[in-house]
Amino acid sequence: MSLIDPDDSLERQNEKLLKIADALMMRVEYGSEQSSAAYAQFERAALLEKRVRERTLELEQTLDLLHQSNAQLAQANEETEAARRNLADAIETVSEGFALFDPNDILVMCNSRFCRDFKGISPVLHPGLPFQDYVQNISGSAFLALPKGITAANWAEQRIRRHEDRHVMFNVRLVKDRWLQVSEHRTANGGTVVLQTDVTDLIRLERQERDRLKDKQTRVIRATLDHLNQGVCVFDENARLVGWNRKIGALLALPARRLQLGVSFSGLLEQLDEKIVFTRGLGPDGFQKWAYSDGPRGPISFEIKRGAGMTLQIFGRGMPDRGFVISVTDVTAEREAAQKLAEINEILEQRVVERTMELEDALAAAERANASKSRFVAAASHDLLQPLSAAKLFISSLADGNKDAHEQAVLGKAEAALGSAGQIIDALLDISKLDSDEGITFDVRSVALRDILGSLRDEMEVLAAENGLELRYVPSDLMVETDPAYLRRIVQNLISNAVRYTQTGRVLMGVRRVGGSARIEVWDTGPGISDDDQLTIFEEFRRLDPNASANEGLGLGLAIVERACARLGHALDLRSQPGRGSCFMVTVPIAGRADRKKTTARRIAAPVGLAQAGLIVLLVENETQLRRALSVMLEAWGVHVIEADDADSALSLLEDIEIAPDVLLVDYQLGPGKSGLDLYAAIRARLGTLPCAVISADRTPDLQDACQTHAIELLPKPLDRHKLGAFLDSVATGSS
Repeated sequence: MSLIDPDDSLERQNEKLLKIADALMMRVEYGSEQSSAAYAQFERAALLEKRVRERTLELEQTLDLLHQSNAQLAQANEETEAARRNLADAIETVSEGFALFDPNDILVMCNSRFCRDFKGISPVLHPGLPFQDYVQNISGSAFLALPKGITAANWAEQRIRRHEDRHVMFNVRLVKDRWLQVSEHRTANGGTVVLQTDVTDLIRLERQERDRLKDKQTRVIRATLDHLNQGVCVFDENARLVGWNRKIGALLALPARRLQLGVSFSGLLEQLDEKIVFTRGLGPDGFQKWAYSDGPRGPISFEIKRGAGMTLQIFGRGMPDRGFVISVTDVTAEREAAQKLAEINEILEQRVVERTMELEDALAAAERANASKSRFVAAASHDLLQPLSAAKLFISSLADGNKDAHEQAVLGKAEAALGSAGQIIDALLDISKLDSDEGITFDVRSVALRDILGSLRDEMEVLAAENGLELRYVPSDLMVETDPAYLRRIVQNLISNAVRYTQTGRVLMGVRRVGGSARIEVWDTGPGISDDDQLTIFEEFRRLDPNASANEGLGLGLAIVERACARLGHALDLRSQPGRGSCFMVTVPIAGRADRKKTTARRIAAPVGLAQAGLIVLLVENETQLRRALSVMLEAWGVHVIEADDADSALSLLEDIEIAPDVLLVDYQLGPGKSGLDLYAAIRARLGTLPCAVISADRTPDLQDACQTHAIELLPKPLDRHKLGAFLDSVATGSS
């Protein structure tokens, strides 16, 4: 409890203390009984005085601190005010309008240039103004040039939406063609700084530069249009003429006074010369409907004629701005050339028809002559065999009754000569049958190779042994699709030929499996055959040894082998080197294993329908034996064959005979130069697309993809006659 009130002033507190001291002194002087109590009161007063002095000291210290704080606060206020004045002065010196809004979009401060161009708004620009009120005042200002179709409310709404972005920059148009660039940026505490920059001079300079560039571009476009060999005119979105060149007036016979800026499309169309006639494509009504279309304009193209001698092609296309461009091209020379070309083509087609008819007549005459020859040979062979047989019997009778050794030798030679003549007649009869379609069929069925080759080994071992040779045979259990009688005759002739021309060594017969085919090979250690002779040994009566007697061969065995292989569709190949021996190979399709059940189906030599097709096939094959075998087989099917051994020869031949073949049958590997696909491309460029089949042993995906891309049939080697026949049948029936 305090004796004095701390809230009293120091003078009041001192006054109270003096009174207390006087009272205490009186108590000490006048009341002994009260001395102890007075003394206690004195002590209490002294203690109170001490506390008063302490409190007084504390109060003085507090007052000193308060005075210091007030001084610091006053100094801070002075510095803040100085900083504010400095900031205001700095903002005022900025050449742009400046305003600062706090995070609550309340105006904090702005300079005098802010909204200076919106006269009448300055009085409301004071701290505390909401941003939305600022926008409303701007949108209602008479100095704001609102865009076309935009009201003040729409403009204010768009402005508020832009304010939601952190960074905004846009141009505002004022009256009297003045412009402000307004940019907004967010501060770190979420406030907004608004800058207004007068960009009137920049926009006017930019506009002048743009106009200058536009004028320059217009001159360049004008020079370009005048340089074109076509007539060109450009229309805007309202179908009004905005650009043209001199050529358009010359082509359409339009005077310069009619080609004026802003003339309508319909007005220009009405001014066309009466001699202009719309010929192909659109008419005048359709052209005008296209020009005035509300939707997107697609490209158009049509032709008109001006007078009797000029043809013009009109081409129109729309532009992104909904305008359109019309171009006019003089195509008179092209149309006249096309007409002349059509006439020439008609003449050439007539010549081709005439040449084709001549060729058909020649082929028919050749076929008749060949058939007549075959019938003659068959008849003559039959008639000659009877007297030869009788002569042999007479000579045998004379030999039996004659004991003279010299006469016996003469009769033996005569009998041998008659036997050779009989063999020649038999061979000629076989060749005539193979060359003709009349009365010949093949019994094509599944055959076990061991049944044919095994029996041939047994028969030919004796002949080989007589010539001092060893005949070896590698057995095979494969089943093949063939005529067993003709295959036996083919292999027998090959073995006989090998034994006949091999002096020492051996003859080897075996079978290799190649894909889905069996390749029968006959090897010998004979003298070999040169490349030149390999082209001729399959000709009739052709023997490499000119000194050989008739007993050593008649020169018809390989001719029969070639024809029989061709008719059966079995590929015949030869591999030989002088001094190293030879290898004859016959490729036959595999049917299955030897334990399979034999089929008894009979097949005719030619695919059904080909004999009546009369197709003309261009055969290009650089391997002579295969080309000859294919030619013989195709001609046996009634197909006319034009042969060539390489691409250049084929192209030269087509140019010489001036006949377009019905089918192309080309080998893929034609040696140096063009491949089969290159040849097909060259022929297609000359004659158009023709049915084509490529023969190749190449089984890579690249070749298959290339053939599929060009719609070319791929026939793998060894060639399957049935696949070839099916391809030609599809061409003949028009299903390829």
